[in-house]
Amino acid sequence: MNNHYQRGVALITVLLIVALAAIIATEMTARLLLQMQRTTNITYNQQAYWYAMGAEAFAKRVLSSDFEEDGDITHLGQNWAQGETSYPVDYGQITGEIKDLQACLNLNALRVSVKKGSSTAKSKAPARIALEELIIALNIEDVSQFDAESMADALTDWLDEDSAIASAGGAEDNDYASLAFPYLPANNFLASVEELRVVAHFTVPVIEALKPYVCVLPNNEMHKININTLSLEQPELLQALLKSSLDEATQILSAREEEGFKELNEFFALPEMKKVKLTDEIKDQFVVDSEYFTLKTTASFNESYFALNSIMKVDDKKITVISRTIGHN
Repeated sequence: MNNHYQRGVALITVLLIVALAAIIATEMTARLLLQMQRTTNITYNQQAYWYAMGAEAFAKRVLSSDFEEDGDITHLGQNWAQGETSYPVDYGQITGEIKDLQACLNLNALRVSVKKGSSTAKSKAPARIALEELIIALNIEDVSQFDAESMADALTDWLDEDSAIASAGGAEDNDYASLAFPYLPANNFLASVEELRVVAHFTVPVIEALKPYVCVLPNNEMHKININTLSLEQPELLQALLKSSLDEATQILSAREEEGFKELNEFFALPEMKKVKLTDEIKDQFVVDSEYFTLKTTASFNESYFALNSIMKVDDKKITVISRTIGHN
């Protein structure tokens, strides 16, 4: 009886050891497979990243080639302006599109310094006037002229360095600090158009309506719009810049040839411009060449995807990447 008992205990002990070894082996195998999959995913994602970087290098070459041939003007007939293009690559695809960042309204241009001795708290810069006009031109439901001015005031306060209210619609530290979830204004340049979501008075419908027409130049308050690259499908922006009617803006853009204007006087001399009241401030908003471009790239490799937004500056025909954002924006 004793021997049978001891053998039973020994058998149970052996079975427990075998079961424990099996559990440990299973866990080790699972962890090994997980680690292998993780390594594979990292490798795939890294390859997708390098595909995106390759697209950026190619875009720089395209821009460089265009500016070597036609360095004094930028227009929609050049190679960079071919729209979204896709290229098949081994086990994936690269899709990219170059856009002119001077064919949109730079929101950071509202940060222009206040004129000393002006009678108002903050004088209205041309970009600020253009933003107000654009919001009205887009005919957003339930948005009035007063609302547009309030948004422009609030954005000016968000961008400027001081804590003084721009006007009746402005907002500074106290306004944001008193919210249910308080925060403070940046008092600095915008990093993204999406940042408008935390600026007073801006609503989601307004932001979504503005997105195709506005952009952000990193740490730059330049307000120079290239008349040669304004989209025919977005006459509202030209309408806002010229303070004209939508029909007049549409006719002006339709009169532009594919290779654009070689100089601004050609643009101002258009018969379609006769109805527009041109002032020096309005004229100073326009150029016929561009310095800033953005490349939106999506690269895939097997099941991995990588999105990259690159902002490039043209300086003496040299292309420099000044900003990279990972992810869809």
